[in-house]
Amino acid sequence: MTIARKLYAMIAIAIFGMLLLAGVGTYQIDRVNTAASYSTINTVPSILELDRAVDAVYTIQLSLRKYISAPNPAVRQEAEKSMMAARASLDKAFTTYEKEDLTDATDGDLLKEVRKRVAAYEDLRTKLIAQALTDQAAALAGLESSQPVADAMMSALEEHKKYNVKLGQTAAQTASDTKNQATAVALIISALMAVVIGCIGVLLARNIGNSLRMAVSTAEAVAQGDLTLRISTASNDEIGQLQRALGSMVSNLSNVVTEVRASVNTIAVASGEIAAGNIDLSSRTEQQAGSLEETASAMEELTSTVKQNADNARQANQMADAASHVATEGGQVVGHVVTTMVDINEASRKIVDIISVIDGIAFQTNILALNAAVEAARAGEQGRGFAVVASEVRTLAQRSAAAAKEIKELIDNTVAKVDEGSRLVEQAGSTMEQVVSSVKRVTDVVSEITAASSEQSDGIGQVNQAITLMDEATQQNAALVEEAAAASKSLQDQADRLAGAVAFFRVESADRGPIEPSRNTSAKPRAMEAGKAPASPAHREPKERMIAPSPSPKAKPKMSETPALGSAKTEKATKEGAADWEEF
Repeated sequence: MTIARKLYAMIAIAIFGMLLLAGVGTYQIDRVNTAASYSTINTVPSILELDRAVDAVYTIQLSLRKYISAPNPAVRQEAEKSMMAARASLDKAFTTYEKEDLTDATDGDLLKEVRKRVAAYEDLRTKLIAQALTDQAAALAGLESSQPVADAMMSALEEHKKYNVKLGQTAAQTASDTKNQATAVALIISALMAVVIGCIGVLLARNIGNSLRMAVSTAEAVAQGDLTLRISTASNDEIGQLQRALGSMVSNLSNVVTEVRASVNTIAVASGEIAAGNIDLSSRTEQQAGSLEETASAMEELTSTVKQNADNARQANQMADAASHVATEGGQVVGHVVTTMVDINEASRKIVDIISVIDGIAFQTNILALNAAVEAARAGEQGRGFAVVASEVRTLAQRSAAAAKEIKELIDNTVAKVDEGSRLVEQAGSTMEQVVSSVKRVTDVVSEITAASSEQSDGIGQVNQAITLMDEATQQNAALVEEAAAASKSLQDQADRLAGAVAFFRVESADRGPIEPSRNTSAKPRAMEAGKAPASPAHREPKERMIAPSPSPKAKPKMSETPALGSAKTEKATKEGAADWEEF
């Protein structure tokens, strides 16, 4: 039987015990809950209903006494209403108790007894009410004599309440007994499960411990380097499988150690050649990185020059734009001047027309003054004063005509000059339009130059960036080559350490002793022999890291090969590796 099945069996027993304990506990808890909840569900509501009935009986008794001794019909009517309400409350309490709170036959018999007593009291109450209507004194006397009936009714109610209290106490005692019983059962089941699981656990632990101690002794022997032992076991559980696996592991490890001893020398020689080649490659890569740095510096200078040209072209473009705006504004001003000159010309022509009107008015005034003078001459002495006025008016008209003529001549000269000025301004406007067109063409040419310079700057920037990336990649490659050289040196050291570590193990083949690794590190790279110092960039610091050799996933070594064959293969691999690195 396997350990897993043994553990499963123990777990199953433990689970069964827990389920059994949980089931018994749940059952007992349900019993305790049923007994404990009886008081809340039945006893308390029963007592409350009986208390309501007692209150109703007291109300009926007081209302009956008030009814019989009432001094007037109003008080009697109020007492009657109180008795009817109390009677309804009493009936409701009995009905509710019978439907919801009745427990057993004794409880039912007590309820019947209470109802019987209440019915007897009700008969007596009805008679007293009828008697009070005819003879109040006799009714009062009858009320006093009916007190034993009332006391019997109250006694029945009290007995019923005491019985319900007793039922509640019985339920509480039952709950306590059930709780004690549940505790005892849980303790018994827990003790039994602890004993059973403890016994099984001790037996299982003893079995597993013995088997594991055997496996530990085997592992300790392997840890001491003893690979000559052989393991046999008859157990079929997991520990037995582990011991058989340890035996297979020891056998395979012995085979692997034997083959590793034969391969350590080859690894050492190959790692030395790899280190030499990596050093040579590192030197060449660093020289290439220096050349790329110089190229990148030249490209940066060219980029700076092109950027400066682009900035100058951009400034020239801005100045051309400003000149274009100024020329455009000048053309607009000249256009406004032309418009103003046209307006002045039109105003001058209107003034000429007005002067012509004034001249006509002066001429007509002169004619009228002449006619007035003729009429005054005809009038003789009586028209002499009018003739003087007419003469003055004529003189003024002549002066006005002369002045209007002079103004007209001046206006005509002004109009002629304004026409000449308008023509000149139109020519200036045409010239400004040509200037604006020329400035716009210059601005377009400068804009094209600016765009071309920007594109050229971007292209050179991209080339510079690409060279920078190439420089970084080359420097990284140089660092990686140096790291590979360091890793090769580390691999060689690890091969030496591996040879020493493998010598620790003892195997059955005694003729295979430890092999001294060959430290062939005399090969120098051609670049170093020629005396070429590596051009290491100033800003790069190559990193060195130790890389632990990792076992390659080779197939299981063949144990049929002899040690001599392994040595021949080692020498052959060494010669082939050396030839390959000489070619490199």
